[in-house]
Amino acid sequence: MTSFQALVVSEQADGRFEAQVQTRTVADLPAGEVLIRVQYSSLNYKDALSASGNRGVTKLYPHTPGIDAAGIVEQSSVSEFAAGDEVIVTGYDLGMNTSGGFAQYIRVPAAWLLKRPQGLSLREAMLLGTAGLTAALCVAKLEQAGLTPDAGTVLVTGATGGVGSIAVALLASLGYQVAAATGKAEQAEFLKRLGATQIVNRSSLLDGTDKAMLKPQWAGAVDTVGGDILFNVVKALHYGGSLACCGLTAGVAFNASVLPFILRGVNLLGVDSVELPLVVKASMWDKLSLQWKLSNLESLAHEVTLAQLPAAIEQMLAAKTSGRILVNLT
Repeated sequence: MTSFQALVVSEQADGRFEAQVQTRTVADLPAGEVLIRVQYSSLNYKDALSASGNRGVTKLYPHTPGIDAAGIVEQSSVSEFAAGDEVIVTGYDLGMNTSGGFAQYIRVPAAWLLKRPQGLSLREAMLLGTAGLTAALCVAKLEQAGLTPDAGTVLVTGATGGVGSIAVALLASLGYQVAAATGKAEQAEFLKRLGATQIVNRSSLLDGTDKAMLKPQWAGAVDTVGGDILFNVVKALHYGGSLACCGLTAGVAFNASVLPFILRGVNLLGVDSVELPLVVKASMWDKLSLQWKLSNLESLAHEVTLAQLPAAIEQMLAAKTSGRILVNLT
């Protein structure tokens, strides 16, 4: 029986949740059509929540988080995939209530899988991961709503996070002027290297929460944080501008009114990358591997091993990380 290493989160007698690397066997994995030997994963905020015992993400423990995985098919019961195929999976139930990518093996339904895009290695695919897919979906929605590089400055909130940092780099690579909002002043140079032309103090985005409208500043925005920052940015969009919303680290609720919508014709665009139809995910991955491929991916990330992952999770929960965290399982 094949054994492997996995990060397992367990609830302790005192109610704490502890993450440890343990030895498991393939027989421990859930039923599924495709068995994959995982090469790389990545650490996302949802993974950190799962690892901390957040039952809004994961209901039952012990559990292995990891909503992203890239690897090589070992066994398949369906004709679409064969042993040796290089594949990626992001989202759906992986790492939430299905044993996830922080393990050297996963077993999943074939309907969750994509063959590795030809323009990306498995490593590059996980440097992007769910964060890169989400950032690309945000940019695509903004452009579908009419945003162009000559429209003006585009704001990215939570800019040092996984989604935010890739959004900054992607928008800059496409010719947009990017303002990066962050509460981490020490990361200003990092954001400028990604292509930001303006650094915005996060606290300034809370000014004017008591006002129905704010002075127009942004041609468009990618918001990764939610809360009152989200709607303050909506209130500061140019006429006809759009905001793509994909995060909630600052809260799920905000004070709002219809005025920005009926006086400036702005758009609030929701972005989901988890339950998105596989065909849409495939089209975004194709873009990220070809015309939207980033040349500075490596500068966005740092790499950890499975043994180093618990410390990285603690850092993420303490808001002490920036960019992407790649998990090497080879």
